[in-house]
Amino acid sequence: MCGIVATVGHSPAIPVLLDGLRRLEYRGYDSAGLAVARDGGLTVYRRVGRVRELAAQVPEDLSGSVGIAHTRWATHGEVTEANAHPHLDGVGRIAVVHNGIIENMGALKARLQADGVVFRSETDSEVLAHLISRYFEGSDPAVPADDPVAAVRAALRVVRGTWGIAVLFADHPDLIVAARNGSPLVVGLGDGQSYLASDPHALVAYTRRVVFLDDGEVACIDANGVQTFHVDGGVVDNNVETLEDVWGDEGRGAYPHLMLKEIHEQPEALDRCLSGRVVPENGTAKLGGLDLEPRDLARLTRVGLLGCGTAYFACQVGAQLVEQLARVPAKAEIASEFRHRNPVVDPDALFLAVSQSGETADTLGAVREIQVKGGTVMGVVNVVGSSIARACGRGVYIHSGPEMAVASTKAFSNMVAAMAVFTLMLARQRTLSAHEGRQYVEELRAVPDLVRRYLADPGPIDTLVKWVTDARMVLFLGRGLSAPVAAEGALKLMEVAYVPCIAYPAGEMKHGPIALLERQSPVIVVAPRDELRDKTLSNLQECKARGARVALIHTEGDEIADLADLSIPVPATSPLFSPLLTVLPLQLLAYRTGLALGRDIDRPRNLAKSVTVE
Repeated sequence: MCGIVATVGHSPAIPVLLDGLRRLEYRGYDSAGLAVARDGGLTVYRRVGRVRELAAQVPEDLSGSVGIAHTRWATHGEVTEANAHPHLDGVGRIAVVHNGIIENMGALKARLQADGVVFRSETDSEVLAHLISRYFEGSDPAVPADDPVAAVRAALRVVRGTWGIAVLFADHPDLIVAARNGSPLVVGLGDGQSYLASDPHALVAYTRRVVFLDDGEVACIDANGVQTFHVDGGVVDNNVETLEDVWGDEGRGAYPHLMLKEIHEQPEALDRCLSGRVVPENGTAKLGGLDLEPRDLARLTRVGLLGCGTAYFACQVGAQLVEQLARVPAKAEIASEFRHRNPVVDPDALFLAVSQSGETADTLGAVREIQVKGGTVMGVVNVVGSSIARACGRGVYIHSGPEMAVASTKAFSNMVAAMAVFTLMLARQRTLSAHEGRQYVEELRAVPDLVRRYLADPGPIDTLVKWVTDARMVLFLGRGLSAPVAAEGALKLMEVAYVPCIAYPAGEMKHGPIALLERQSPVIVVAPRDELRDKTLSNLQECKARGARVALIHTEGDEIADLADLSIPVPATSPLFSPLLTVLPLQLLAYRTGLALGRDIDRPRNLAKSVTVE
């Protein structure tokens, strides 16, 4: 993986390809390349590093109106120019860009090499270029020669795995062939110009009219539009959709980094997530995208929440909210584990698949496993038209607006807020009175202003930065709803600053991690004023007794501040909503530590925003 852009028509291709790649930089990548059909052949440029380095290599006046481009996040093979996309067939007449993984690469490569094919890279993607070339040249009597669509379909019938591909043929310079299986692709339709991308964000500057490809489809794209086929035969009727406007600006604005901008966008993002969804008069909530009536809610036997990374920690918060308030059994699960353990799926349960991008491969795989087993699953996603949203058909958009930094901040908050709304909807049907519901709504609606107030005066974060920049390890602790907050804080610090961290429920610290503590070891304890606060403070004292330095994130005005070496207060709110406040200093800690250590804040090494492979 990571990003695909292509265009075909009458306008110069290079500006579109480079602009599209820049728009996809937020997804994370390590190299970039492009290929353009011109002068009867293919012109290819590839570079390790950023898109700007590729752009510097490409002549400004390079002609050609048909081309494909790619940003790569390494899966097979090291980060080298030879492994960058596009990949060519043996004679340089076919170019392929590919997101996904070819699982039977080894067997296919061995067969091709036995037939004399010489590979120039370590990637699985190059296999596709050589396979397509062989069918295109007529090696199989059952496949018509010189037919780009037939060649791509034949090649895909012998590979196993996932793919989103765009293929450029020197002998057919007026078209691009694309195909999808488990890795997203969207076709953009313009006036005498067509486009292709792995992310609609790359297309919005050129068109809002799009066709989303589904798994098992192959598309032939030219200047006049797109014709789509099933990989095994038959024409597909295209459903042309209109991309919706999104809230927010994907640029940095007045901020030095996207991550800092997105941290400070959280009050407005939370307002959007809650707007129109909570009903103060009745103390209830409505999530129309779920299409659930009270009788449907009454039948639920349990709630399962599935996510990866930050989304998983948001799921943990959501599961606790559902159990505490609605008294429905709920469990958060790591989607990559769930999908592979042959889970028991209760047909009367409701599963929520949580993903910022809506393209997370492991979460999408979990969705399909639930559907195969007859379960009900709905999406909780940020990106309209994403694969998870389309696969589920029903769900909740969290309305964070564009989140362009690789490390997620405002999406975490809005995932938690969306699940707080769902919890209210479920609890009012079961356990919560109208009066209690109105109090819940009042406290939830106050959170965006509390977030705004904290961000205006975040406390002694820089002192904590000094502690952790030289630390061998940082320990994060929390209990109850604060345990996943601690885990999210550790993840952010690792992602952005590359500081080794571990996070544990505070009560588990004495069952192993305490052995890591030395004098001056930094320990960050999340302990808002809730029913578990005193037990968390006991674990804090155990850390201090071993000589650790303790930073305490706590509720403003709480008398416990003196128990720690460093106090970071956050505004008071209901304990149910404390994660929306206590996560803020941890986000700022990760940002400022990364800054102090000279890290690439918005594009951390080795990471991708949208993980579309296993």
